[in-house]
Amino acid sequence: MSSVLQGTRLFSLLHQNSKALIQAKQIHAQLIINGCRDNSLFGKLVGHYCSKPSPESSKLAHLLVFPRFRHHPDKFLFNTLLKCSKPEDSIRIFANWASKSSLLYLNERTFVFLLGACARSASASRVGRIVHGMIIKLGFFSESELIGTTLLHFYAKNGDLRYARKVFDEMPERTSVTWNAMIGGYCSRKDKGNHNARKAMILFRRFSSCGGGDDGVRPTDTTMVCVLSAIAQTGLLEIGSLVHGYIEKLGFSPEVDVFVGTGLVDMYSKCGCLNSAISVFELMRVKNVLTWTSMATGLALNGRGNETPELLNRMAESGIKPNEVTFTSLLSAYRHIGLVQEGLELFQSMRTRFGVTPVIQHYGCIVDLLGKAGRLQEAYEFVLALPVRPDAILLRSLCNACSIYGESVMGEEVGKALLEMEHKEKKVSGSECEDYVALSNLLASEGKWVEVEKLRKEMKERRIRTRPGYSFV
Repeated sequence: MSSVLQGTRLFSLLHQNSKALIQAKQIHAQLIINGCRDNSLFGKLVGHYCSKPSPESSKLAHLLVFPRFRHHPDKFLFNTLLKCSKPEDSIRIFANWASKSSLLYLNERTFVFLLGACARSASASRVGRIVHGMIIKLGFFSESELIGTTLLHFYAKNGDLRYARKVFDEMPERTSVTWNAMIGGYCSRKDKGNHNARKAMILFRRFSSCGGGDDGVRPTDTTMVCVLSAIAQTGLLEIGSLVHGYIEKLGFSPEVDVFVGTGLVDMYSKCGCLNSAISVFELMRVKNVLTWTSMATGLALNGRGNETPELLNRMAESGIKPNEVTFTSLLSAYRHIGLVQEGLELFQSMRTRFGVTPVIQHYGCIVDLLGKAGRLQEAYEFVLALPVRPDAILLRSLCNACSIYGESVMGEEVGKALLEMEHKEKKVSGSECEDYVALSNLLASEGKWVEVEKLRKEMKERRIRTRPGYSFV
């Protein structure tokens, strides 16, 4: 029996008992004893070792990739290690190796996986920029569309749309994936005034009118889902109707394409054209959980929240169970339009009727719903009874409600708990300045000027500056 065939059979056994590290070590030994030279099998082994959170498995993966008797690791195995490791581990592995060896040994896949790790890591934006410099220096950017698209995705993921667009504009060739990445990058970064959504729509118009400037490149269903999201953000129904016609022209019928159909339901609902949303919804042959969620949320946003329970029952009868996202979306809609009683009833039905365990986002929606309605005591008691530790967003919501309704005593207690939580986390969030100001105003309303001065001194020590206000008056 060949070593390849035997290795394949061994891996089928490994998948049946994926938690056993000892089996992986036995397969590792068998591959070496049988003289196996098939890198795809060793790559599977590297991936399996990387999936185990133990120092021993990490060491075994490194031994496979960095054998003692070779100066350079095998490129395929090295890239597999970068791809399968945790983002921070991938960055560290690359940095350790690059500090000792020539970068000329690397190929485009190395940087694709490395940039992917930087995009997934919350603190690797600077590393990603350094990698960008390496890519330009080695000449990969001008040679590889894949590298350019991955760079674009990295910058978009980190919220740096200016650099993402710069990469996009400088790319010598673009595929539909590239266009989708840039349009999707704009859509994913919502801003006041919906400027990014409008940029996405302008870029889509350029793509659709001239085929992107690249032969054979045309919008895909992913493109259409992205632009429908942009239209939903802006509420431009007339443009949405035109895009719907363009979708039909391209052959992406919502009747059979569940993703495009869901995008249309969401777009029409958020543009206030509920009848069109219902028409598309009923036309769709296949519906997933997002389709039902979009339709239910649309009903709530357009003043027909009383029909939502019936739709959820239809959803369950169709064999699709509402999930956490469904209830987060619905509770957010109820909060937005102030349907307090309906929101509370929906929250109660999560566990009792649909078997969905609430998470912190659901609790936060209820606190915000009660707070905006001025039912502060209920919101406060709800927070005290939570089975989980409240997060900063939840406490901030209650503190703001106390400030709006002049409930200074409760607001002071909640505000101090919020600042204490942020102190323990030892990081300055984008909202911490507002938290200090809100608590300071509450204390000032009670005439506690000594504590106000203490807060201001603390802000100065922590280098937290108040943001300037703007007025058009």
